[in-house]
Amino acid sequence: MDVTSTTTNNHGRRRRLVLLPLPFQGHIKPMLQLANILDANGFSITILHTLFNSPNPTNYPHFTFLPIPGTTYENLSAACDIYNVIDLFSYLNNENYMEQIKEHLSRLMMSEGGVVYLITDVNWFGTQKVADDLKLPRIVLVTGSIAAFHSFVTFQRLHDRGIITDQEIKSGVLVPGLEPLKVKDLSRIFHRNLEGSFKILESMKQGIRLARTTIWNTFKELEELELETLSHDFPGPHFLIGPFHKHFSASSSSLLVQDQTSITWLDKHPPHSVLYVSFGSVAAIDESKFLEIAWGLANSKQPFLWVVRPGSIKGSKGLELLPDGFLENIVSGRGYIVKWAPQQEVLAHPATCAFWTHNGWNSTLESICEGVPMICSPSFGDQLTNARYVSDVWKIGVVLENGLERGEIECAIKRVMLEKEGLEMRNRVMNWKDKVNFCLKKGGSSDSSLENLDWYHSLFDRLKKSSTTFFLFCFVAVSPPKISSSNGSTLLYSSTSAPNEFRIFTCLPLLVPASELIWLSQLYGYECGFRRICNRVRIIKIMDYVVPTLAETNMLGVIYECRLIGNYHDWMIAKPNGCG
Repeated sequence: MDVTSTTTNNHGRRRRLVLLPLPFQGHIKPMLQLANILDANGFSITILHTLFNSPNPTNYPHFTFLPIPGTTYENLSAACDIYNVIDLFSYLNNENYMEQIKEHLSRLMMSEGGVVYLITDVNWFGTQKVADDLKLPRIVLVTGSIAAFHSFVTFQRLHDRGIITDQEIKSGVLVPGLEPLKVKDLSRIFHRNLEGSFKILESMKQGIRLARTTIWNTFKELEELELETLSHDFPGPHFLIGPFHKHFSASSSSLLVQDQTSITWLDKHPPHSVLYVSFGSVAAIDESKFLEIAWGLANSKQPFLWVVRPGSIKGSKGLELLPDGFLENIVSGRGYIVKWAPQQEVLAHPATCAFWTHNGWNSTLESICEGVPMICSPSFGDQLTNARYVSDVWKIGVVLENGLERGEIECAIKRVMLEKEGLEMRNRVMNWKDKVNFCLKKGGSSDSSLENLDWYHSLFDRLKKSSTTFFLFCFVAVSPPKISSSNGSTLLYSSTSAPNEFRIFTCLPLLVPASELIWLSQLYGYECGFRRICNRVRIIKIMDYVVPTLAETNMLGVIYECRLIGNYHDWMIAKPNGCG
């Protein structure tokens, strides 16, 4: 991407972005990865963060870090259940913290260079009002999958309409509109607090609709259909630029100390021979489930690298619960236990055969990127949707349907690591790995989406600075024509549901270079999306015509082959190939 014209001001200074991550490993990690991507594209990065679970500034000397006062573990835990996500999300978005965030942003905006955008985790929904008050554009980062977010939205709608009742919540039938999710999954999605979850979800939905754009840590090939479905409810622009972590070599964004001896241990094993076991940075299990995991691993007779994080066993340090002789007779022979592992390196290691995971989105995506099939043990939230997609849609893993039971664990390990079905899963996930590598190359879907993200916002900057009123006319071309503009006008295109039909909006006078043709696509309600893009424009008249061709108007001499972002059910912006 050419960043010199879009990420610097007239004096050559890098434009500042302020990023606000949620204080959990699974949210901080992708936000910092996104910060690295934007930094590499010429922006100056400031991280606004809580004191609880604060990132380590020494790992990012090129960023500026600003803590939010009063957000220590002690302060937060005294006010709410810090490990109950509904309580924490509600508390962090209270007026007191929003005022502190507003003061930080105000000072930054008045400093040299100012602030061009605020990028927040979707769960910082209270910051939309702050951004509106400061007239600062806000971009939302969703750190989960599109499929998971859609499941949240759809489940709420079905529950509100009485299609799914509280009495049916443990049913094993498929959810209409959410296949392959089962009704029994849904109670765990919202962690048994439906009322509180729905209230938070409404705020998140409103925040996305009011934000300038939404960024997703996923890629088009993996979730194109899911984005198409979600876009009916959220037609605003979506940019799929993931997987974030694959834009660079593995970096240390972990809040926990990684045990590098796990890599040394893996080096001693042949290819595709080791099961990697890790259940994330938040979830905790009881003692009985811990023992079921231990015996399932032992009975499988397969080598394993097992992460037993401090605090992951309720009321215990964990290892002292293991039966006498377990460590000496089983672990010392073919297993290795660490407190935390460098997961990206482990998954990329040739010895790793399968990943037993909680299916947080970061872990799921990292496994896909390295071509490693999964054994799924989701606990709550988006993990349920991710696990179902792994097993039933992408068919690159299995779900432990009955929880943590040693017999089922043993069978699942052998099924994925030893049997023909496991080899088929590996072949399928390796195919996804190839698609990941392709989407990040020049011209790939994520590379193009990242380029268009920058170009899109640079257009808004120019429109915002202009006080010009211009006129709009619309007509419909039945076939894709070669289009140019008379009088130097900019052209805006919109595909409709009819095959080969394009709506073309002519804007006078020229506000952006003629080579930067704006392509819009939206299945329904094109005027809504159109007015959003031209929010400083007075619409005088819109006329519809049907014309056979516009081939004779060929003044620009460009090839109208467009890299659309997302899908035809969104309105999006992209540059034609060869422009800019």
